[in-house]
Amino acid sequence: MKQDWKPGTMIYPLPAALVSCGSKEEEYNILTVAWVGTICSNPPMCYISVRPERYSYSILKKNMEFVINLTTENMAFATDWCGVRSGKDHNKFAEMKLTPGKASVVNAPIIEESPLCIECRVKEIVSLGSHDMFIADVVNVKADDKYLDSETGKFDLAKADLLVYAHGNYYGMGRKIGKFGWSVEKKK
Repeated sequence: MKQDWKPGTMIYPLPAALVSCGSKEEEYNILTVAWVGTICSNPPMCYISVRPERYSYSILKKNMEFVINLTTENMAFATDWCGVRSGKDHNKFAEMKLTPGKASVVNAPIIEESPLCIECRVKEIVSLGSHDMFIADVVNVKADDKYLDSETGKFDLAKADLLVYAHGNYYGMGRKIGKFGWSVEKKK
Protein backbone atom coordinates (compact mmCIF):
# COMPACT_ATOMS: atom_id res chain seq x y z
CA MET A 1 0.00 0.00 0.00
CA LYS A 2 1.26 3.50 -0.82
CA GLN A 3 0.71 6.61 1.30
CA ASP A 4 -0.10 10.08 -0.03
CA TRP A 5 2.35 12.77 1.05
CA LYS A 6 2.29 16.51 0.52
CA PRO A 7 4.00 17.57 -2.73
CA GLY A 8 7.79 17.63 -2.46
CA THR A 9 11.00 17.16 -4.38
CA MET A 10 11.73 13.47 -4.03
CA ILE A 11 13.53 12.81 -7.31
CA TYR A 12 16.71 11.21 -5.99
CA PRO A 13 19.62 10.63 -6.21
CA LEU A 14 21.11 13.77 -7.69
CA PRO A 15 24.72 14.72 -8.32
CA ALA A 16 26.33 16.49 -5.37
CA ALA A 17 28.07 19.10 -7.51
CA LEU A 18 30.38 21.94 -6.63
CA VAL A 19 29.61 24.97 -8.76
CA SER A 20 32.48 27.40 -9.13
CA CYS A 21 31.97 30.99 -10.17
CA GLY A 22 33.68 34.36 -10.31
CA SER A 23 35.58 36.10 -13.08
CA LYS A 24 38.55 37.19 -10.99
CA GLU A 25 40.41 35.49 -8.17
CA GLU A 26 39.14 37.80 -5.43
CA GLU A 27 35.50 36.90 -6.23
CA TYR A 28 36.02 33.15 -6.83
CA ASN A 29 33.49 31.11 -4.90
CA ILE A 30 32.14 27.60 -4.68
CA LEU A 31 28.60 26.57 -3.85
CA THR A 32 27.25 23.07 -3.39
CA VAL A 33 24.28 22.35 -5.62
CA ALA A 34 22.14 19.25 -5.88
CA TRP A 35 19.43 20.97 -7.96
CA VAL A 36 21.40 20.43 -11.16
CA GLY A 37 20.73 18.51 -14.32
CA THR A 38 20.57 18.05 -18.06
CA ILE A 39 17.96 19.95 -20.06
CA CYS A 40 18.95 19.11 -23.63
CA SER A 41 21.62 17.07 -25.41
CA ASN A 42 21.61 18.88 -28.78
CA PRO A 43 22.57 21.60 -28.14
CA PRO A 44 24.05 20.54 -24.80
CA MET A 45 22.30 22.46 -22.02
CA CYS A 46 21.99 22.11 -18.28
CA TYR A 47 20.70 24.00 -15.30
CA ILE A 48 21.46 24.83 -11.70
CA SER A 49 18.88 26.18 -9.27
CA VAL A 50 20.10 28.66 -6.66
CA ARG A 51 18.33 30.60 -3.91
CA PRO A 52 18.57 34.37 -4.56
CA GLU A 53 19.80 34.96 -0.99
CA ARG A 54 22.89 32.78 -1.53
CA TYR A 55 26.19 34.70 -1.68
CA SER A 56 27.04 33.19 -5.08
CA TYR A 57 23.75 34.27 -6.65
CA SER A 58 24.92 37.83 -7.41
CA ILE A 59 28.26 36.53 -8.73
CA LEU A 60 26.44 34.12 -11.05
CA LYS A 61 24.01 36.79 -12.22
CA LYS A 62 26.78 39.35 -12.84
CA ASN A 63 29.13 37.05 -14.75
CA MET A 64 26.56 34.72 -16.40
CA GLU A 65 29.12 31.88 -16.43
CA PHE A 66 29.91 29.01 -14.06
CA VAL A 67 31.43 25.55 -13.90
CA ILE A 68 29.65 22.43 -12.65
CA ASN A 69 32.36 20.29 -11.01
CA LEU A 70 31.37 16.69 -10.32
CA THR A 71 32.49 15.45 -6.92
CA THR A 72 33.95 12.21 -5.60
CA GLU A 73 33.68 10.30 -2.36
CA ASN A 74 37.09 11.78 -1.43
CA MET A 75 35.59 15.26 -1.89
CA ALA A 76 32.56 14.57 0.35
CA PHE A 77 33.72 16.69 3.31
CA ALA A 78 34.55 19.67 1.09
CA THR A 79 31.27 19.26 -0.80
CA ASP A 80 29.23 19.42 2.39
CA TRP A 81 31.36 22.19 3.93
CA CYS A 82 31.02 24.40 0.85
CA GLY A 83 27.25 23.96 1.08
CA VAL A 84 26.92 25.08 4.70
CA ARG A 85 29.48 27.90 4.75
CA SER A 86 29.11 31.23 2.99
CA GLY A 87 31.68 32.62 0.58
CA LYS A 88 30.92 35.97 2.20
CA ASP A 89 32.80 34.72 5.29
CA HIS A 90 35.15 32.07 3.88
CA ASN A 91 37.60 31.53 1.05
CA LYS A 92 36.29 28.08 0.18
CA PHE A 93 39.09 27.20 -2.24
CA ALA A 94 41.77 27.94 0.36
CA GLU A 95 39.99 26.51 3.40
CA MET A 96 39.06 23.23 1.68
CA LYS A 97 42.45 23.01 -0.09
CA LEU A 98 40.77 22.92 -3.49
CA THR A 99 42.71 24.17 -6.49
CA PRO A 100 41.17 26.76 -8.81
CA GLY A 101 42.18 26.01 -12.38
CA LYS A 102 41.75 27.82 -15.67
CA ALA A 103 38.66 26.99 -17.66
CA SER A 104 39.10 26.74 -21.43
CA VAL A 105 36.07 28.78 -22.51
CA VAL A 106 34.33 30.49 -19.58
CA ASN A 107 35.73 33.09 -17.24
CA ALA A 108 35.15 31.08 -14.04
CA PRO A 109 37.54 28.68 -12.32
CA ILE A 110 37.37 24.91 -12.54
CA ILE A 111 38.14 22.76 -9.50
CA GLU A 112 41.25 20.75 -10.37
CA GLU A 113 40.32 17.93 -7.94
CA SER A 114 37.07 17.29 -9.81
CA PRO A 115 37.05 14.41 -12.32
CA LEU A 116 34.78 16.32 -14.72
CA CYS A 117 34.28 20.07 -15.06
CA ILE A 118 31.38 21.32 -17.18
CA GLU A 119 31.83 24.90 -18.36
CA CYS A 120 28.51 26.74 -18.71
CA ARG A 121 27.30 30.05 -20.09
CA VAL A 122 23.94 31.26 -18.77
CA LYS A 123 21.26 31.65 -21.42
CA GLU A 124 18.31 32.52 -19.19
CA ILE A 125 17.39 32.92 -15.53
CA VAL A 126 13.90 31.80 -14.53
CA SER A 127 12.46 32.78 -11.13
CA LEU A 128 10.54 29.80 -9.82
CA GLY A 129 9.86 30.44 -6.12
CA SER A 130 12.45 29.45 -3.52
CA HIS A 131 15.08 29.04 -6.28
CA ASP A 132 15.96 30.70 -9.57
CA MET A 133 16.95 28.36 -12.39
CA PHE A 134 20.06 29.28 -14.35
CA ILE A 135 19.57 27.66 -17.76
CA ALA A 136 22.93 27.38 -19.49
CA ASP A 137 24.65 26.23 -22.64
CA VAL A 138 27.45 23.75 -22.05
CA VAL A 139 30.38 25.34 -23.87
CA ASN A 140 33.17 22.95 -22.85
CA VAL A 141 33.85 19.87 -20.73
CA LYS A 142 37.22 19.27 -19.07
CA ALA A 143 37.84 15.62 -18.25
CA ASP A 144 40.67 14.38 -16.02
CA ASP A 145 42.64 11.92 -18.15
CA LYS A 146 43.29 9.63 -15.20
CA TYR A 147 39.70 8.44 -15.63
CA LEU A 148 40.07 7.52 -19.31
CA ASP A 149 39.62 3.85 -20.14
CA SER A 150 42.95 2.64 -21.52
CA GLU A 151 41.26 0.36 -24.09
CA THR A 152 38.39 2.51 -25.38
CA GLY A 153 39.64 6.01 -24.59
CA LYS A 154 36.20 6.79 -23.12
CA PHE A 155 35.77 8.60 -19.84
CA ASP A 156 34.96 6.10 -17.08
CA LEU A 157 33.06 7.96 -14.37
CA ALA A 158 32.74 4.73 -12.35
CA LYS A 159 36.47 4.98 -11.63
CA ALA A 160 35.88 8.39 -10.04
CA ASP A 161 33.72 7.12 -7.14
CA LEU A 162 31.18 9.88 -7.76
CA LEU A 163 29.23 11.41 -4.90
CA VAL A 164 25.44 11.72 -5.01
CA TYR A 165 22.88 13.40 -2.76
CA ALA A 166 19.58 11.88 -1.66
CA HIS A 167 17.15 13.48 0.79
CA GLY A 168 19.73 15.12 3.05
CA ASN A 169 22.45 12.46 2.77
CA TYR A 170 25.51 11.82 0.62
CA TYR A 171 26.18 8.42 -0.96
CA GLY A 172 28.68 6.72 -3.23
CA MET A 173 27.32 5.46 -6.51
CA GLY A 174 27.53 1.73 -5.82
CA ARG A 175 28.15 -1.04 -8.30
CA LYS A 176 27.44 -0.96 -12.03
CA ILE A 177 24.30 -2.89 -12.98
CA GLY A 178 24.17 -2.35 -16.74
CA LYS A 179 24.75 0.13 -19.54
CA PHE A 180 22.46 2.04 -21.86
CA GLY A 181 20.79 -0.44 -24.22
CA TRP A 182 21.98 -3.61 -22.45
CA SER A 183 18.41 -4.86 -22.07
CA VAL A 184 17.98 -5.16 -25.85
CA GLU A 185 21.52 -6.12 -26.89
CA LYS A 186 21.85 -9.15 -29.09
CA LYS A 187 23.59 -12.04 -27.40
CA LYS A 188 26.78 -13.21 -29.11
